Amino acid sequence: MAGTDRNRELMTGGPAIILVEPQLGENIGMVARAMANFGLSNLRIVNPRDGWPNDKAVSAAAKADHVIAAAVVYETLEAAVADLNFVYATTARPRDGHKPVRGPVEAGEVLRGRENDGEKTGILFGRERIGLRNWEVGLADEIVTFPVNPAYASLNIAQAVLLMSYEWMKSGLSSPHETAFSTPEVEPAPKADLFGLFDQIEEGLEARGYFRSETKKMKAVDNLRAVLTRPGFSSDEIAVLRGLFASFDRFARPGQRVPGAGSEPLDEGRGNEE
Repeated sequence: MAGTDRNRELMTGGPAIILVEPQLGENIGMVARAMANFGLSNLRIVNPRDGWPNDKAVSAAAKADHVIAAAVVYETLEAAVADLNFVYATTARPRDGHKPVRGPVEAGEVLRGRENDGEKTGILFGRERIGLRNWEVGLADEIVTFPVNPAYASLNIAQAVLLMSYEWMKSGLSSPHETAFSTPEVEPAPKADLFGLFDQIEEGLEARGYFRSETKKMKAVDNLRAVLTRPGFSSDEIAVLRGLFASFDRFARPGQRVPGAGSEPLDEGRGNEE
């Protein structure tokens, strides 16, 4: 559909659209086009398979040059969301009992309200074939699912981005009293602060031999991160928790001595039992 008017002011800003390990440059370009249609411009790409810049992405973007030019590539998902206060993960179905699940309409209103309050927000979109992994969903605050035909529920990433971009635009047309969003009592901390808390707790558990096997460790870490992400801790609250854990952090990494302890390495303990 034609209708681009270069004489009109370009709408930009809004939540970050974060693509996790996209495979095809054409899909990235179509995502950029969908974003531009609805006034979004912050595109973040995590470890794209075919590298960046990508000529196929530019061609598929259909003149959404400002989105493509400003796109930032990250090596890890943690780095891509480190400065954000609130993040949605898009999934085909809810896979995590720890997180609230929203529809796209409500999610658009929540994002609008948080952005209006000065928070930095983002939406995660997974790989073309397998979507987001469980641990990646665990880094988000809430989940978005789309009401699709259960017999044919497959959406490509450009379609999913288009749906969320449309709801973002539509949420800006609502009157303040029509939105379902209520302002949090405290501003959630940037994800980088939360990741520091994760590292401190996981390092302490590892040092005490809590993880009995690598398989159990992966599952336990996923669950731990999902639980700690849900409250929306402020930076001050995270500082309190880190100080608390540090106060009884009388263990060290395997093979290290605890400060002030004797010459023998720390006994890692028996760990968690079945």
